[in-house]
Amino acid sequence: MILIIVIPFLLLELYLSLKVGENIGFMWSAIWIVVSMLMGVRILQSSSLTLVGNLSSVSRGKLSMKSFQNASTAYLLGAIFLIIPGVLTDFLGLVALGYTVYLQFIAKITPEQTKFDTKKGDDNVIDVEIIDEHTDRNSRS
Repeated sequence: MILIIVIPFLLLELYLSLKVGENIGFMWSAIWIVVSMLMGVRILQSSSLTLVGNLSSVSRGKLSMKSFQNASTAYLLGAIFLIIPGVLTDFLGLVALGYTVYLQFIAKITPEQTKFDTKKGDDNVIDVEIIDEHTDRNSRS
């Protein structure tokens, strides 16, 4: 089953890499590969800081756990895809990093969720105002 996905992906990767290499030249293709690998390694090196920042966003209520998982997974996959040489993997890596940025900015815009205890009181209690019949309403003490 996995071969049904991997073989066409590898063939498409090879075709796109050769086509782009043919259009921009060998030297620029080699520079592209080196630069994208260095970017991927640098992103992977700073992943611990990004994960800590995402965790602090979760603790402040800016990110849900699902968004945290999606952002972290997309960030790491984006870095790994940039390290793998090839045009298609570089494109997929940029898409994954773009998705991470999208999640981060959407999470920053949303208001913080309150973490207060929002339990209601007893439903059987009726709030009333007690008026003493023996005191004059107009006199203030």
